[in-house]
Amino acid sequence: MSGLLLFQVVAIPLLVFAAARDVATRLIPDTVSIVIALAGLAARLSQGWSEAGYSVLIGAGLFVALLPLAARGMLGGGDVKLMSAMAVGLAPFDTWHFIVVTVFAGGVLGIAYILGRFLVPQPRVAGGGTLLRRVLAVEAWRVRRRGPLPYAVAIAVGGILVLLSLPRA
Repeated sequence: MSGLLLFQVVAIPLLVFAAARDVATRLIPDTVSIVIALAGLAARLSQGWSEAGYSVLIGAGLFVALLPLAARGMLGGGDVKLMSAMAVGLAPFDTWHFIVVTVFAGGVLGIAYILGRFLVPQPRVAGGGTLLRRVLAVEAWRVRRRGPLPYAVAIAVGGILVLLSLPRA
């Protein structure tokens, strides 16, 4: 199995999980970011030490660049760690592509949330109901009260689109 394929097989399901978890709880487990970073490092090491070194430096640089946004409450700490973990597994140009696609996906998510304030009906879920119905009811409540965006959704969209667009080795 090539390093890129390993990274794709590990990262894509974890990105989907992180997005779902962020929607449900607004938390991204640290283990998700750690496993993605380790799989990405393994993928980059398969291309050479210098390639891995560049990716680790870019991931660390992205982490440092995003920290002020987290400190100001514009991004969550888990979002910063997840984006940095993805950067470890990508080549420098692919990291830039990932950031751009993620920002655009975040813009679409933001517009959806703004429109959702006016379009989402009052949920009618009592104490019972399925887990999915309860999560959707809570999300509708968050949208109406202008709660924070689950930015891991945008990160997952950006990451998955970039990972699927990478050339096969």
